[in-house]
Amino acid sequence: MGRFRYRMQNILDVKIKMETQAKNEFAAANLALEEEKERMNALIGRRKYYENKTREALQADVMDFQGVTESKVAIRSIEEQMRKQLNAIKHAERVLEEKRLAMTNLMKERKTHETLREQAFEEFLMEEKRLESKQIDELTSYTYGIKQNES
Repeated sequence: MGRFRYRMQNILDVKIKMETQAKNEFAAANLALEEEKERMNALIGRRKYYENKTREALQADVMDFQGVTESKVAIRSIEEQMRKQLNAIKHAERVLEEKRLAMTNLMKERKTHETLREQAFEEFLMEEKRLESKQIDELTSYTYGIKQNES
């Protein structure tokens, strides 16, 4: 039996490498999105802290106007940071979606080439069976011919 050689194996290898790279890029983009979400959660926690601090200062027996003012300024600053962080999260989500689409397309291309490789292998097997059958027929004809000459 001959050896199977897929003539586009180098293209398939490149597609596999590109898919692996796309998966790594997708994972990195996913990690970046999670980091942005963590930053947002930290800002939410800081805002809650200052809101509680303001509430406590307003409910205290002696009003701490300076503390209330500082807390409100901090809350406004944090809310501005939260708006910026929300934009950063949206950007990270867009990047993640782009990486997901690129990865999906590369996976489709790789699967297409693998299917072509499988079809080429099936054709190779059929050709091998045909050649084997031909050789068996020739051998049978030869041995039959020899027996005919001997008789």
